[in-house]
Formats: sequence, structure tokens, C-alpha cells
Amino acid sequence: MENQITDSEQEVERQLAIIRRGAVEIIPEEELAAKIRKSIQTGQPLRIKLGLDPSAPDIHVGHVVVLEKLRQLQDLGHIVQLVIGDFTGRIGDPTGKSETRKQLTEQQVKDNASSYERQVFKVLDESRTEIHFNSTWLAPLSFADVILLAQTLTVARMLERDDFKKRFTQGAPISIHEFFYPLMQGYDSVALQTDIELGGTDQTFNLLMGRTLQKEYGLEPQIALTMPIIEGLDGVQKMSKSLSNYIGVDESAKEIYGKSMSIPDELMIKYYDLLSGLSKEEVQEIQAALTGNQLHPRDAKMRLAFLLTARFQGVEAAEIAQEEFVRVFQKHTLPDDIQEFPVAGAPVSLVALLVSAKLAPSNSEARRLITGGGVRLDSQQVSDPTFMVEPRTGMIVQVGKRKFIKLLIS
Repeated sequence: MENQITDSEQEVERQLAIIRRGAVEIIPEEELAAKIRKSIQTGQPLRIKLGLDPSAPDIHVGHVVVLEKLRQLQDLGHIVQLVIGDFTGRIGDPTGKSETRKQLTEQQVKDNASSYERQVFKVLDESRTEIHFNSTWLAPLSFADVILLAQTLTVARMLERDDFKKRFTQGAPISIHEFFYPLMQGYDSVALQTDIELGGTDQTFNLLMGRTLQKEYGLEPQIALTMPIIEGLDGVQKMSKSLSNYIGVDESAKEIYGKSMSIPDELMIKYYDLLSGLSKEEVQEIQAALTGNQLHPRDAKMRLAFLLTARFQGVEAAEIAQEEFVRVFQKHTLPDDIQEFPVAGAPVSLVALLVSAKLAPSNSEARRLITGGGVRLDSQQVSDPTFMVEPRTGMIVQVGKRKFIKLLIS
């Protein structure tokens, strides 16, 4: 009997060690230990929730930080409750926003939710994942139900949220319906009787709301598990598609590999630790080798790029992407699959050519790229923003390290 108790406690500690890795905060850890202990004794897996507000159709590796922790919990035998916010998505999470979010249409929510489903299973184990749409339990609520839900929280408590507090202090508008977002997210945990909810550190208030509401409804409160927000390729700001500093899990192998090679050296270990799938000991070995100058940062980054690409697009695609990267960027040869771009035979300004070929989003950005030395014609750098191109079939236009087109006189 004593051995069984010892074995049980060792398993509790083993699971806690895995859950702690990379996490910012576990609120509260002693309750998590009790939940794990009960799960071991009863053989019932814990229910781990992640809410996705389908406000954008693409997942990037910043989202994968949380998905990776979910996968670790699945590998420990627990069940993931993936909540697609088809109801809350019509409001939009105001977290971190300085103004009221525009509501999504029902069709936008459906399209984005479908895209989320397809992409998350590049990380999660589908057999241990439940997919829920929160309209299932939120849409049927009567107005009386909503009033009862609203009375569980005060306005003063809502204004503890940084985003609401800042907008209130600045006199910026806050719509009443925005107060319902954290209430609805918390009610998701009531409906699903969630044991643990995950999110980024910017979601702490919403995660704790689940604890509050579960207590109000007579349920055992969930654990709030927060994960770090990873910086994007600029090394400064939170990874975001709108900032173009992201690596999308659904991008081509070539894009994932190339973008991964742009990760700042000082962030490499953080990416390895949170996204590579390597053990803690393996990551420590890489860090020690880098610190001791036994491993070149370029080689460490190539391994990281390969691991990320293989994870999202497969090993074979990663091998091809790595071979092309070596050929193009280390041996300075051209890629094999340069897209042809039809042009008239008449001279055209380089700025106009870059914009029409979608190599630059605007004339001003095209001029910036040219003057910054980021544009080449047939491998020759062009830094004059007034330069006129005399196109010919086969001419190679290159912007930055990864964008190429081959002109075709039409």
C-alpha cells in the first residue's frame, strides 16, 4: 500500500514537472496537484480547455506555444476541450484592444472556425480532442439567464482589466456587451465542467473568470494555466499577422524554413524550449553548446528551422526546403520554382513593377526597399527609386532574401 502511495505521488510530481515547463503561472498549483492526484486515483482524465475566438483564419507559431502545452497534457492521458467561439466571436475579445472590436458575421465565424479546426491538428492528437461550439450552450440562454449571469460580477471587478481600465481612464467608449465576453468565456467552463484552462498571459483575467463562475454554480473551480507570449521575427513585438512578424503553420515549407532562419539569435533558445518538441535536457545541451562556442548559431538555427518545418509540413518537405535554402542563401544560386510574371515590353518604373508584382504593398514601401538595398535585377543591386526597367523574358527580380519573380514578355 505504501509503495502504491509513493508511486502515485511520484506520478503527480512527474506530471507537475511537465506542466510547469515553460508555463508562466499555475493558479493555484496546489489545487492542480490535487486534481492530478484524483485523476490518477479514479482513472478519469482531466478536462483541459482552450477557447479559440475565430477572429482570424490562420494559426501562427505564437498560438502553438499554448497548443504544445495542450499536446503535452494529452500525452499525459488527459482530454482537450477545444472551444470554437462561434458565439463569442460575434462580439470579439476586447483583451488588449484600445477600442471596441467590430463584430464578425456568422459566415466569417464559420469560415474561420473551419480553418482553425484543420490547423490545430498539426499539433494536437485528434483522438484526445473534443471540439465544441459555444453557441451550443450560450445561444439558448434566456434574457433572465443572462441577467443572473451578469449579477455574479461587479463593474468595479470588470474595470480591473487593464484594457477596460485604460479606456475608462482615457474616456474612450466601452460598450456594455464587451463586459459579457469574459462572462461568456467563463460560462464555457461551467458548461463543460473544465478542470484546467490555458491561455496566454494576456488572458489571465478571462481564465480566472472561469474559476469565479464555476464557484457560483457550485462546481469545483478550474486551474488557470498561463503560457508566455512569444515575440515575433522582429524580436520585439508579440507575434502577429498584422505586424508581419509571424510564422504561419499553414504556410509553405519554404516560407516556414526561410522565416525560421530570420529568428533573432537571442530568441532561439526560447523558440527551442517552447516550440521544437525537444526535451528540456536536449534544449539545455544546445544552449550550453552555443554558450561554449561549440555550436555555430547558424547551425542551431538551421536545426530549429528544420524541426518547425517538419512539424507543420512533414519531414520530406522540410528536407527540400533546407536543401533550397542552402542552395539559394549559402551557395547563392537561384531557387528552382521562380514564379513567372507577365509584363509588356515597354520600359516600366521599378517602383511600379514591384507593386504590380505584389513584391511590395505600396509605392512608398517599394521606394524604401529600393533605397535600402533590398532589390536586385539579375543579381545586380538597384538603389535608385527612379530606375526604369527595360524588361526582357527571363529577367529575375529579387526583393529581400526570399522573394523572386521571372519576367515574361506578354
